[in-house]
Amino acid sequence: MNDKEKKHISKFLSLVLRHQPEIINLILDENGWALVDELIEKSKSEKVYFDKLQLDEIVFTNDKQRFAFNDDKSKIRASQGHSVQVDLLYKNTEPPSILFHGTTHEFMESIKQNGLLKMARQHIHLSVEKDTATKVGSRKGKPIILSVNALEMYNKGYEFYLSENKVWLTNFVPVEFINFNNE
Repeated sequence: MNDKEKKHISKFLSLVLRHQPEIINLILDENGWALVDELIEKSKSEKVYFDKLQLDEIVFTNDKQRFAFNDDKSKIRASQGHSVQVDLLYKNTEPPSILFHGTTHEFMESIKQNGLLKMARQHIHLSVEKDTATKVGSRKGKPIILSVNALEMYNKGYEFYLSENKVWLTNFVPVEFINFNNE
């Protein structure tokens, strides 16, 4: 499987495991898990073809570790980023002092007024590394990197979760915890 095929299948997996399982009539359980055999079979209806070995390669070579298998590899799910309602069973976890969020100029006015909002997703995504936030912000233009006083938020009662692929998640970041000096 070449890189172009892997990218195509990975994007398709993100779509059906995070946002629109209904396009292939895929059933996600309450924790976001789908049966691997069902995913492989039902993907064919959208002319997306892969087998277990190829799926294994996509899961383990994905640079962002977007997907995870259960212990016996009979089920798969997206690690985070869902717009469909699932409970990934995250536990409230103390974050590092500072986390980063990548965005672009077009969203800055709203962020300065309202803070960081999860919008259509279940959580706001934050990273430990500035480089990761830069890559995220670059997807929609010239990136602006914001730093978030995460530990201060946590100490004031805000919850943080660490996904399986090491993305920090929270439900809301109020303006007073955002450092805008990096823009």
